[in-house]
Amino acid sequence: MSKIDTRLNVSPVPPDEIFALNGAYAVDPHPQKVSLGVGVYRTDDGKPWPLPVVQKAEKELVVDDDLFRHEYTAIEGDVPFLGIARDLMFGFEGKQGEEGAKARIGSVQTVAGTGANHLGALFLAHHMKPATVWLSNPSWANHQTIWELAGVPRKTYPYYHAATRSFDFEGMMSSLESEAQEGDVVLLHACAHNPTGLDPNKEQWVAIADLCERKKLFPFFDSAYQGFASGSVEEDAWAVRYFFNNKPDMEMCVAQSFSKNFGLYGQRVGAFHYCTNRASTTIRDIVVNNLCHLIRGEFSMGPRVGCSIVKKVLTSDELTADWHQDLQVMSSRIKTMRKALYSELVRLRTPGTWEHIIQQNGMFSYTGLSPKQVYALKDKYHIYLLKSGRASISGLSQKNVAYVAQAIDDVIRNEN
Repeated sequence: MSKIDTRLNVSPVPPDEIFALNGAYAVDPHPQKVSLGVGVYRTDDGKPWPLPVVQKAEKELVVDDDLFRHEYTAIEGDVPFLGIARDLMFGFEGKQGEEGAKARIGSVQTVAGTGANHLGALFLAHHMKPATVWLSNPSWANHQTIWELAGVPRKTYPYYHAATRSFDFEGMMSSLESEAQEGDVVLLHACAHNPTGLDPNKEQWVAIADLCERKKLFPFFDSAYQGFASGSVEEDAWAVRYFFNNKPDMEMCVAQSFSKNFGLYGQRVGAFHYCTNRASTTIRDIVVNNLCHLIRGEFSMGPRVGCSIVKKVLTSDELTADWHQDLQVMSSRIKTMRKALYSELVRLRTPGTWEHIIQQNGMFSYTGLSPKQVYALKDKYHIYLLKSGRASISGLSQKNVAYVAQAIDDVIRNEN
């Protein structure tokens, strides 16, 4: 092989596990193959589900005589959309005094939730210069990449207790209490924790907020599943709203995605919200200005079409009601599939305990399967999930859940 003449100093990097797994699934000809890897909603027939309310909104947008449908927006994005996204996240509903609260929030449009996380990390790295960002162990794998690219050192706090397959609240609190320093960023999943499906309860969220306030830590919420997890946008935003409303002297931020709750995976609709404390609302516009400076140098402005769909839905009482119904459809099917898998494993008397499957929340389940068992599922049964044992519950259906349970039972018994 001839020597490559280049000035680059590059080394091979491993492929993204989720997309590599999805690619392997796509070319697998096996008739009973099952995809439990990628985090996208599927119907009971295993098909994508464009939300009916989104289809309605799209038809109305096409009919609208909008001469500017394909024009640029502002650098900060579609301004009416940003107000709608902010109000959905923080729960503003025309209550007296909310204008003062809104004045604390600077919002910009982003390229989905990934872009919101990246923009927020880059902004904090430049202007707050945290010594450390604390990520849950485990967390969404892309969080590591995003903060690595921002140049902020990363540490982890305990989150998953493997022996009990439960949320390690005591480990999290003890670690942050003893090791986190003033000015550190703490990344928190607003709901439907990825990959474990385990969330703090409200009492625990209150304690986490108290700790962040007392130790002067900076909460960074990643909200990818509002309305999708429980079926209620209010319930899934509870933690964000509690921090914002009950800790007004604490700054924080939120990365918001509309991929899951509107089914707009390819439209890349998101927003980043920076919340000042109540004593420094005058810097909000400066914050937005600096965020726009970063946006202009990266992607100039967010995409228009997806945010127009969200805006169309959430400015119509009728369409908003339809959207809430669609959220119920998705969240209910996920819960039904959790119960079905659990029931099958119990019926088979699969060794171990499986209550965690129905106790977890949202799209994913941390099954407790070992990498060896995961590989056996793929090689023997053509069932695809991450080597960590994280399974996307949306890939289950009434047609395949018994097959998946039987396969899990087999690898549990024979692949120790």
